[in-house]
Amino acid sequence: MADFVAQTIRKAGDWTEAFEACVLTYEDRFLRRKVIKTARGQTLLVDLAHTTSLDHGDAFELDDGNLIEVSAAAEPLLQITGDLVQLAWHIGNRHTPCQIEANRLLIQDDPVIGHMLEHLGATVTQVNEPFTPEGGAYGHGRTHSHEHGHTAHEH
Repeated sequence: MADFVAQTIRKAGDWTEAFEACVLTYEDRFLRRKVIKTARGQTLLVDLAHTTSLDHGDAFELDDGNLIEVSAAAEPLLQITGDLVQLAWHIGNRHTPCQIEANRLLIQDDPVIGHMLEHLGATVTQVNEPFTPEGGAYGHGRTHSHEHGHTAHEH
């Protein structure tokens, strides 16, 4: 039995004062029903009506109104620098989640895409940081990097 149960999400900026936190990777922040560990080692059963993409700063709301903050975990990423407009186009064309910043792009550590970007003149560096990519054109823009081609749920 889990220590806590959450069936509701509060979006970042829509809440204050969480009593607990959890640190989740990008993939782990895409969920519907899952047991996760909190920062203090307790268990939280997340049981949402629909599969949801959580952002850094969102919170799980427990039945008693208490909140557990969601933070983005550091994970292996590729830092991309160079002609960011051209490189972002190539990344987006492959439906690859991308964190867009003023002087760099961040993507999940994918050697094939990293190699392709180097051929386009990018400087590709491995980093270990939280990953908070942009939402896409289709809702949250969640596609799984191992799926290629289009599936009905993407549109």
